[in-house]
Amino acid sequence: MMNSTVSGSPGNSAEPDPAILEARNVCISYGENLAVNNVSLLIPEKKITAIIGPSGCGKSTLLRSFNRMNDFIDTVSQTGSMTFRGEDIYAANTDPVEVRLKIGMVFQKPNPFPKSIYRNVAWGPMINGMRGDMDELVEAALKRAALWDEVKDRVDESALTLSGGQQQRLCIARALAMKPEIILMDEPCSALDPVSTARIEDLLFELKQNYTIVIVTHNMHQAARVSDYTAFLENGVLVEYGETDQVFTRPANNRTEEYVTGRFG
Repeated sequence: MMNSTVSGSPGNSAEPDPAILEARNVCISYGENLAVNNVSLLIPEKKITAIIGPSGCGKSTLLRSFNRMNDFIDTVSQTGSMTFRGEDIYAANTDPVEVRLKIGMVFQKPNPFPKSIYRNVAWGPMINGMRGDMDELVEAALKRAALWDEVKDRVDESALTLSGGQQQRLCIARALAMKPEIILMDEPCSALDPVSTARIEDLLFELKQNYTIVIVTHNMHQAARVSDYTAFLENGVLVEYGETDQVFTRPANNRTEEYVTGRFG
């Protein structure tokens, strides 16, 4: 079991789930505005960790810091440390492109390229010089994203012809084609209908057999359904972090209980 209060480090379990990603005393600011305030937590390997909290609490900012996506925002500054398998993600000699190859991301709104389904999946491996059978790689990624059976006879058609739910699974396949170890998901179902959302959630259970997943969601029911661990942020502060069942049914912090029971947020 993971610590339920502030540090987000392994707690009472004799054999806690091994961590693949660690944030320690991380503070992230947009100019003078502090968005993430002294957050420390361990992300366990091959589990689903959900980050929840009210709008503007720093969820997405924290998520993007895990693969240096905030580097693209000029006003962002960050302190503290963040490591992937013990290596400093923000070290001067660390290539952010290499970080993003290992830690992929799926965004809130499906964003397929205006290319064929096939080239959407193949594009990343192609421009990064990956070798091997590209047809095999594309098929494998589409199968892992539970999309192959729906598109195998039209992979040369535009990705823009797919439904919203299919486009999001295509974006997941595109991330998987880069062979990451971690997949970050920023509210991946918020723009989808209930049926498509259920397909994505089913897919998450399959993916965690081979990948570590960190998902930001505003939907507490979704967090309770799909995640193994849950982190609750409020005003940039990590209020509570622990096993999902404990956070939702036996929270250690009154503020967590108020949020998960719908009293605010």
